[in-house]
Order: sequence, then C-alpha cells, then structure tokens
Amino acid sequence: MTVEPLPPPVWVDEPVSLKRMVDDLSAQKRIAVDTESNSLHAYREQVCLIQFSTPERDYVLDPLAFEDLQSLAPLFASPHIEKVFHAAEYDLICLKRDYGFEFKRLFDTMQAARILGYPFVGLDALLKEKFQVRVDKRHQKADWAARPLTPAQLDYARMDTHYLLPLRDLLEDELHEKGRWGYALDDFSLACRVNEPKEKTNGSSWKRFGNRKDITPRELTILRELCLCRDAIAESMNRPPFKVISDSVLLDIAKNPPEKDVDLAAIGLSQKQIHLWGEQILAATRRGMKNPLVRAEQAEPPKEAVIRRLDKLKSWRKKVAEGMKVESDIVLPKGLLHMLAEQPPKNLDELRTMMCESPFRFEQYGEQIFQLIGR
Repeated sequence: MTVEPLPPPVWVDEPVSLKRMVDDLSAQKRIAVDTESNSLHAYREQVCLIQFSTPERDYVLDPLAFEDLQSLAPLFASPHIEKVFHAAEYDLICLKRDYGFEFKRLFDTMQAARILGYPFVGLDALLKEKFQVRVDKRHQKADWAARPLTPAQLDYARMDTHYLLPLRDLLEDELHEKGRWGYALDDFSLACRVNEPKEKTNGSSWKRFGNRKDITPRELTILRELCLCRDAIAESMNRPPFKVISDSVLLDIAKNPPEKDVDLAAIGLSQKQIHLWGEQILAATRRGMKNPLVRAEQAEPPKEAVIRRLDKLKSWRKKVAEGMKVESDIVLPKGLLHMLAEQPPKNLDELRTMMCESPFRFEQYGEQIFQLIGR
C-alpha cells in the first residue's frame, strides 16, 4: 500500500499566523500538543517549538519568534478543549516554567497505554502498531533552538502530534472495554496539577553525589568546588554541564586530586579542556582540599511503623498489578502510596478525603487499603 505524503505543517512565526492558529484551535473539541526543548544544547533549557494538531492540519509554532504567548493560555486552561499529549509530564513542566500556563482537561496517550498494560509505550512503538507508521528518529537530539530548521526537522516535529488524536480515540475505546477508564480519568486529572519547577541553582549539582557510599567527606568537598566551577563555566557558555566535563571525570579528579596540567591529562581531560579550564579546575581542587568538610543532606529515615505499612501496601498493589498485567504504580501511584503509609487513615471517610484526587481508585480499593493500614 502506498502512503500518501503529508502536506507540510503550518509554520507559525508571526502575529497574524499565531492569531489564525489560536482561532482554529479554540474552535476544536480536542487538540494534540507536543513541545521540543534544547536541554542537550543549553545550560538553561527553553521550549523551542510547540506543535499542535487538529483533525485537519498540523501547526509548528516558533516560540522564539514571540515575546508573548499568553494567547495560548486560555487553550491550556479551558475545560472544554481536551489537550492530547504523549508523555505529558515533561511538556507540562516546560510550558509551566517558561510561560506560567495552567492546565485543565488532558489526555496522555502514554499513560493510557500503561494503564492498558502495553509492553512498549513509546510513541514510535504505538504508531507502528496502530497505524503502521515508522518514525524517523534522526532528529531526536537536534538543537531545536537553531534557526532555520530544515524541512526534515519540521516533519519530524509534526509527527509527534499528527497521529495523536486517532491514537487517543483507539486507546479510549480499549480503556472502556477493559473497564479501566476510571484509572485514566484519575491520572489525567492529577497530571494537570503541575508544580512550579525549581530554578536551576549554579553549582548545586554536587548534591547528587551525596548519597554515594564510595565518596568520603573530603572527596565530596572537592566535588562541591568542582561542580561550582563546572556550572559557572557551563552557564557562561550556555552549555549543559555534562558537555563541559562529565560527572565521571569530576569524580576521578576528586578521588585523585591533581596538582598540575599533566595530572589532568592522566585523569582523562583533553588538551582543549586543559587549555580552556585547567587553571580553574586546579584552583577548585585546591579549594576543596582546604575548605571545611561539607555534609550531604541526609533524609530522616522512616519510622518502623511507616516501613511496615509501606511493605503491606507494596505487596498488595504488586499482587493486584500482576493480575491486571500492569506496573504497580497504576494500581496505587507512588505519591499516594507514601502519603497513606505515613498518615494512616482513622476511618473510611478520612481515607476518602486523602484519596480525593483519585476517586476511582478509592471506590475500587478503599476498603482493601483501610483493612491493610487503617488505624
């Protein structure tokens, strides 16, 4: 069977085309949405493309061409227009961070596939199974902030939304057939509650090493200075820190503190890295060797009663999940699992309140959960 080529997407980079697009999207019952960011190419990532699809056309919006995109805010906040994403969480965090958008009425095709127990839930796998469409992944790691974009890049971007609406309809039918629509409604509602992402703090990446048992307090102190140094370099160059010096090399430096350039070369730094940043790295190492020791922030260990309740809940949800052939968090999401273990309900009414954002799961499992951990 010959597949007809798709018409080019509508490129939106000026006020007139933006208004035309918003007018079209505002008249729809549901729209497909995706974003592309430049996290692999910048110190502070930003949304570089926003893709929309309706049943009739695909749009690719260039947010870098506009100072203000608040005309999109009513679309995302409207309870009357369903926004269909695949793996919505990251897109929502980025849109919230860059534009402050609020969200109502979502459908996440990846979460729907997880609730249905699909073994592979990536968009490329679903499109291949449902529509016999193969997605060209060559542009997956492209620098989406670069301009101009090639026709192939635009086509890649539009493919992330072009099939989402028919895919959504197929998955909804399957959710109803399996009696799992309620799980989806719970999760789509929860997905709308996007917390304001934390601003990246220069140098704070050293804390990631804090829980490793193979690092001494002195090595951690050196790592702190090295991370401060690396992040300052990365920010000044607008590059991701890992593209300046890798974590593994920083760890080697902390464990084998260099005294001069030749030591940096032995550890694995290139001549270019040594030429550009060798003195800064050596100075950071010396500071770390002299500074007062830092201590990793240690989370307070949970109480034994909390651990017992967690074990009971985990064992129960694993058994239920195995019967459904899904992952355990579909039965009881992680956040709810920990809240219930830490604050066991006194009665079913209190449990209903605690599970108010997952009403379907309360109706399905409320009595079982209370029998397990209720006070």
